[in-house]
Amino acid sequence: MPAILELHGVEKIYGSGPAALRVLSDVNLTVEQGEYVAVVGPSGSGKSTLLNIFGCLDVPSSGRYLVEGKDTATLDDTQLSHLRNRRIGFVFQSFHLVSHLTVLENVELPLFYARRPRAERRRRALELIEAVGLSGRAGHRPAQLSGGERQRTAIARALANEPALLLADEPTGNLDSVTSREIMALIGRLHRDGATVVLITHDPEIARLAPRRVALRDGRVESDSGRTAAVEAGA
Repeated sequence: MPAILELHGVEKIYGSGPAALRVLSDVNLTVEQGEYVAVVGPSGSGKSTLLNIFGCLDVPSSGRYLVEGKDTATLDDTQLSHLRNRRIGFVFQSFHLVSHLTVLENVELPLFYARRPRAERRRRALELIEAVGLSGRAGHRPAQLSGGERQRTAIARALANEPALLLADEPTGNLDSVTSREIMALIGRLHRDGATVVLITHDPEIARLAPRRVALRDGRVESDSGRTAAVEAGA
């Protein structure tokens, strides 16, 4: 079985000539199925750019990025959109919920775009809403929810199409400490249930919850702790 994601010699440069900005330099990274990886680093280290490449929202300037063995450079826009919707789940710091839709309708969205039958969409969404502890909030809109409830909704939506990879970008950045612990406990439970998780964070306490931690600095991988243990555990 191929790795969930592989980066080989990935570089990302914005602009050209003297004004060119190199954000990522020779990044080599592999994440296997079932791993839980925290990517950490100071502001400007390249974390956000790396996340965008992971999620097929941006492309490397050079190098190769493979998702489940497929080289993303060989995919057209339609194929990339399909990959993002079916195989990658996103959880963002600012939730990105649709304000005029209910919790149930927000969770159903990826299933709608995947053209799943209405009855199947409803059943799957209700299962996920219960799994994240929001059974009593299915009919509420985002403005009626707490920050933690909004993030739980976002996590349920990210899991709708049973993605191979869950990408979480600073998922506790807008939450208080108590709610942050609850959300991280939920992400930890999802990983124990088999989800592959890549978490972007600047918070060392959050990062320590992941068995594997990849540190970026100046666009390069400075360290990768837990890699050997992660591979052996999956063997």
